[in-house]
Amino acid sequence: MAVSYNKLWKMLIDKGMSRTQMRLKAGISTKALAKLGKNESVNIDILIKICAALDCDITDIMEIVSTTNSCNSKE
Repeated sequence: MAVSYNKLWKMLIDKGMSRTQMRLKAGISTKALAKLGKNESVNIDILIKICAALDCDITDIMEIVSTTNSCNSKE
């Protein structure tokens, strides 16, 4: 399993907001923003700050995606 922040980037486009504007409004570091850009795990506090800044729910900005091919799974 892996995390994807594609929903966040789409939301920013829809709101006409840049990543830097979101970072400043949410009060998160450039390092955290870089990790988000690479779909890496970040502290839940960072996600909460982003949700508060964008007035949204955590499911609006991220999702868990499968990294395995379900066709090859053995049961």
